[in-house]
Amino acid sequence: MQSLGTTDRPDPRHEEKIMNIDRAVMALAGTLTMVGTILAVTLSPWWLLLTGFVGLNLLQASITGFCPAASILSRLGVQRGCAFR
Repeated sequence: MQSLGTTDRPDPRHEEKIMNIDRAVMALAGTLTMVGTILAVTLSPWWLLLTGFVGLNLLQASITGFCPAASILSRLGVQRGCAFR
């Protein structure tokens, strides 16, 4: 017999965080933006092209629903998320 207030569902606070394509794309975009900005400040302003490319790619992915990074990650076996199906 179950006591009151308990369920068979696991507590979401204790679930293991699994990397899916959505999170991986955001992590990749954030990392490339940070790296491009740091390299632009320390080496050459031409590295801002990398930051701009990442931003434009995120914009086109939001409009078209196609993300090249998500396609590559999907082929590598990363679990699908809800944004890129």
